[in-house]
Formats: sequence, C-alpha cells, structure tokens
Amino acid sequence: MPSAAHSLPIDVSGLCKSYGQVQALDNVSLNIAAGEFLTLLGPSGSGKTTLLMALAGFVRPDGGSIRFGDREMITTPPHKRGLGMVFQSYALFPFMSVAENVAYPLKIRGVSKSDQTKRVERALETVQLGGYGTRRITQLSGGQKQRVALARAMVFEPQIILMDEPLSALDKKLREHMQIELKALHKKLDATVVYVTHDQREALTMSDRIAVVNNGRIEQVETPERLYRQPHSFFVADFVGESISLPVTMANDQARLGTHALKTNLPIAQGRGGHRLVMRPELLEVTSGAVPETANDFSGKVDDIIYQGDSVLVVVQHATAGQINVRVPANRAGQTGLPSKGERIGLALHPEDTIIVPEHVA
Repeated sequence: MPSAAHSLPIDVSGLCKSYGQVQALDNVSLNIAAGEFLTLLGPSGSGKTTLLMALAGFVRPDGGSIRFGDREMITTPPHKRGLGMVFQSYALFPFMSVAENVAYPLKIRGVSKSDQTKRVERALETVQLGGYGTRRITQLSGGQKQRVALARAMVFEPQIILMDEPLSALDKKLREHMQIELKALHKKLDATVVYVTHDQREALTMSDRIAVVNNGRIEQVETPERLYRQPHSFFVADFVGESISLPVTMANDQARLGTHALKTNLPIAQGRGGHRLVMRPELLEVTSGAVPETANDFSGKVDDIIYQGDSVLVVVQHATAGQINVRVPANRAGQTGLPSKGERIGLALHPEDTIIVPEHVA
C-alpha cells in the first residue's frame, strides 16, 4: 500500500509513572528508529502496556519526555498524535460494515467520500480482504476481524502504529500465521511499529529489535538473535527461550561450576548479585565419543527420553549440575540413535554457546 507518510523515530527519556506504591515505569529511556518494528516484551504487570499507553497518550507520565521526531508529545492528547492503534479486542463497530469500520479514521479527518472509497479498497487489498467491504463484522472470523483492525489502523497512513497484544485472542495456528503476515506487512508500510506481547516466540519471530521489560524497567534492547544468544541478565535469559541455569562463582573474570573452570567466548555482563550459567537445551551437543577438550563437559546418565514431535527431549543427570535437559531434532535422533535410559551420554557445551549472566542488571 503506497504511503505518503514518512515514518518517525520515537525517543523516550526518563519516563516515570507510579500508581500508589507501584512503580509502573521506573526511569525508562528508549530510542526507536524510524521505520523500525520494535516489540515490548515482558510478563504481565511488567510495565510494557503502561509504556505503550503512555506513547498513545492514554496514560499521563509523572515525569520524563516522549518525542515523535522533533515534537514533544507528553501533553498532546491521543487524538492529536496521529497514531494508528490495534487492540487485543479489535475494538470494531459491530453495527458498521467492514468498509465503514476501515473508513472511520478517514471520516473523522474530513476525507472526501471518493477518496475514502479508494483508500479503504487499497487498505483491504493490503490485508488480503479485497471484496469484503460490504460484509458485517459479525460475519467474520477472528483472523479476518484482526485484519480489519489492521486495515483501519493503516488506512490514514500514520507515521507510527501501536499494537497491544493484537494476536493473543487467536488460536495457536492462526496466531503463528498472522505473525508472518504482520512481519511481511510491515515491510510494505512506511511506519514505525511498537508492538506489545508477553509471548517470547512471537517477539523473536516478528521484531527488528526487542525491548525486554521487567518491574517497570527495560532490562535489555537488542535484535532477536543477539538477545537470545547474549542476554545481559538472568531474567532476560530465563524469559526469552528455554534454558537451564546453574549458579557459578566468579574469580578474575573466570566462571567456575564447582571445581571446573568454564570455557566461554561470550562477554560476561556485569551486574548485581551472583552470576549464573545458562544452557540452551538445543545448543548442547550429543557426542558419539569423548567430549572435545575445547568444550565444557556435561556428560551424564540418561534419566528419561521424551518424544515431542519435532524434537526429542533427553533428561540427563550430571554429577555436579544435576538434571540437564537436552533437545535433539527428531530426525537427527532417528538418524544417529540415542542412548537408552540408564546409559551414559556425552554432552558438549561449546564456548560460543556458554552463556554467563548476572542475576540482575547493573
């Protein structure tokens, strides 16, 4: 859908918001590039939706700055921020047709009827709903309603689009399909997108960058791959992806698990509290023989083998680390075979996959 808009950068600085004793936003600063798809990821109550609502103008911060391009927006009311919004509940008008719902932002902006018709048709084509304009909202499936909500958000060509968990009401298969569609749709739009979710797989799938929010603070902002492979804190490592973690001791920038020095090629972030070793189950390598000397050895006895469709989960008991879960692709497990329960299995954790993180960010 061609757009006359030019996406805007968003600069958030020192944003604070409290509700009684609860600090919903604690000195939050965040820079979002023009045209970027940035996801705010965090558990319920972390502050991600409060931050999005502050950007939208529905929450008035106690302090700080929000700039869209070179304009300060803190005191600007929501209807004057020029934002496209997509909500979890769709917020469609059931008494209007699909076309009337999509045209609503144009109508309140005084766009002519003929121009409304052209732009609505173009928006519906973009979300693959061409020909649906005369249908009632009650005649649509959940995925179709979500597409209508997207068309309405983009029809007036906003420079910024905010999305508040827009796919959470859909079933798993449709949600995953819509994630790919939204990612492709963003490439067609000249808009900056800020997206809120608590689903880490959704965030990893769709985002240019992810901002992980916890207790009203941003723990880390990074690309999906770097966030997954180089988390800066135990919270980020534990929240983003499957992991096993073990406390380690630090001495002279060297991490030790019991008496064993751990080999890692990754930078070790500084922070508060102790440090932990984080192991991703799919990054542990099952070896046919001895573990290479260049790797960390987590060999042990097989406690259980669990078939899970696309992968096999192998539960291993290690003398020092205790229970370790290893995830092996089902086809690889079938090709190479796995030890039976009670047998010994060789496990290598290579230095480029050995993640050491502090308990808390500095």
